[in-house]
Amino acid sequence: MTRYPHMLSPLDLGFTTLKNRVLMGSMHTGLEETKDWNRVAEFYATRARGGVGLMVTGGMAPNSEGGVFPGAAGLFSDEDIENHKIVTDRVHAADGKIAMQILHAGRYAYGPDCVAPSAIKSPISPFPPNELDEEGIEKQIGDMVTAAQRAQMAGYDGVEIMGSEGYFLNQFLVVHTNKRTDRWGGSYENRMRLPIEVVRRIRKAVGPDFIIIYRLSMIDLIPNGSTHEEVVQLAQAIEAAGATLFNTGIGWHEARIPTIATSVPRAGFAWVTKKLMGKVGIPIIASNRINTPDVAEGLLKNGASDMVSMARPFLADPNFVNKAKQDRADEIAPCIACNQACLDHTFSGKISTCLVNPRACYETELQVDVVSTPKRIAVVGAGPAGLSAAITAAERGHSVVLFDRSNEVGGQLNMAKMVPGKEEFHGFVAWFKTMADRSGVEQRLGTPATPDDLRGFDDVIIATGVIPRDPEIPGQDGENVLSYIDVLRDKADVGKSVVVIGAGGIGFDVSEFLVQQGPSTAENVAHWKEEWGVGDPEVTRGGLADQGSQPEAPAREVILLQRKAEKVGKRLGKTTGWIHRAALKMKNVQMMGGVNYERIDAQGLHVSTGEARENIRLLPAETVVLCAGQVPDRSLAEELAAIGITAHVIGGADVAAELDAKRAIDQGVRLGASL
Repeated sequence: MTRYPHMLSPLDLGFTTLKNRVLMGSMHTGLEETKDWNRVAEFYATRARGGVGLMVTGGMAPNSEGGVFPGAAGLFSDEDIENHKIVTDRVHAADGKIAMQILHAGRYAYGPDCVAPSAIKSPISPFPPNELDEEGIEKQIGDMVTAAQRAQMAGYDGVEIMGSEGYFLNQFLVVHTNKRTDRWGGSYENRMRLPIEVVRRIRKAVGPDFIIIYRLSMIDLIPNGSTHEEVVQLAQAIEAAGATLFNTGIGWHEARIPTIATSVPRAGFAWVTKKLMGKVGIPIIASNRINTPDVAEGLLKNGASDMVSMARPFLADPNFVNKAKQDRADEIAPCIACNQACLDHTFSGKISTCLVNPRACYETELQVDVVSTPKRIAVVGAGPAGLSAAITAAERGHSVVLFDRSNEVGGQLNMAKMVPGKEEFHGFVAWFKTMADRSGVEQRLGTPATPDDLRGFDDVIIATGVIPRDPEIPGQDGENVLSYIDVLRDKADVGKSVVVIGAGGIGFDVSEFLVQQGPSTAENVAHWKEEWGVGDPEVTRGGLADQGSQPEAPAREVILLQRKAEKVGKRLGKTTGWIHRAALKMKNVQMMGGVNYERIDAQGLHVSTGEARENIRLLPAETVVLCAGQVPDRSLAEELAAIGITAHVIGGADVAAELDAKRAIDQGVRLGASL
């Protein structure tokens, strides 16, 4: 008897049946652009072996002008078709099904040849688009039809037509980007003509026995976006044109409301999908921030959708479905929606991977094989680096002993999980504990390791993390001065007015912790919607609340400072930094850069500006919190070296850089896989 009967039940599409209700949503990984088709095939086949019902590739460009960037992958030739057959053959051999996403970026295309319904530049691209004429529109339709035909020839089970997130087809739908007065603009009937025509012609070209998923923007989250009535009207027309499934699209890329970051509540937009249920006759897929079998099962059981789409959770754990089926849900490596190794990499032109699972997209390179000669390995430090190394080494058959002075595993992840909007870290730490237990790692917690403890091991791994950097500010030893550890771990009393020194990731985390009043909005969809100004598209066009954001009053007055004379928070995550800055602004946090820290006294912090240290003034504060960076804790490694024991040093003990769990876990897994 499965705990997830709805999620694991088959879905009959008439001409084919999906073995369960789980879709691996589209992710642009950058793998297709490497031209290493064995690597691409292994990425998808690994997830097919993991039991997912249907997968969608990253977006494939239908032509050069529609690619998200110059050189973006697509099916442009017979050679491309043969290369993609390598992928589909391997997926089918693994009993999987796979659809190819056709993605025309429109004005989001990062190149001078981009095209759009009107010549209105996107705020996220420097290139103004070229307005299409009638002939140009016909070319775009023809190229998308050709892309679908080539996908069919390459062995794909279907295509997904990207009609949401503010891409090309979405741009025709709203007056925000479509100022045309011909048959492709003006009335809504005219504005929705293009997506309908694309679906109709693709269905005619591929025949009846081929999956066509339409990614429908169900809430635009931009000014002058679509109403719910228009979404329903379009959906019914797209169904009539020949679509097989609807997938949910949420928000445009230029929207200033987060949609998939960790601070967004789980299934935070499922209510939007549910609005369409019963208004069309084909299955509907819910998406965004669905990351556990329990969340997925709940949505399906409660009638919010017919299927669920999870993308990044399949980076974190390709065996998601099989583990759920085998009643091993606690072993599913959790997607924490951090964006650090997936979307941040994508938008930086790097191969995507996963903070939680560095093997994602590196399946052919980073392999964890059982050893023929097991070793005795000591790991000191039960933070993310040490845990990753210990678990990986143990899974290969090594005998591993894990030391930590703390009584619990997780290291500084245990501080991260206290930050509002980072509740996913609770599950991350719990997963690490589960995997350490199940892999047979001997855990000596509450035990500071000494050099004598580490004698006799074949390998010693030092993952002792970081210690706070000393900012050397006169008066920092005062009773009104705390470190970030005092605040997040030790729950020290903090005054009502606070100055936070250091505006890196930790400074932002501490500030968000200090201004939070009551439960985190990440735990409550209604409160989160109110805070960010998300409205009902049945009431307000585009789903933007008329009154704007309504955050609760901050618990404290906070000033966030940095030495660098640059935008505060500039170095935060590429795709999430704006969210953290916006969240603090909503809580009236003052952010100041280019300041010198002169001294701290009972009244607060005295600062100056410029190299000449001018304009000295007092920033009154009951409490000053130091978040001025970290330095590696290598003391044990140095003691070992002194007695002739060479250790592997990883994580923060190797490089202290804003508690970089992505690098720490990658180092740990790679080292554990190599010993």
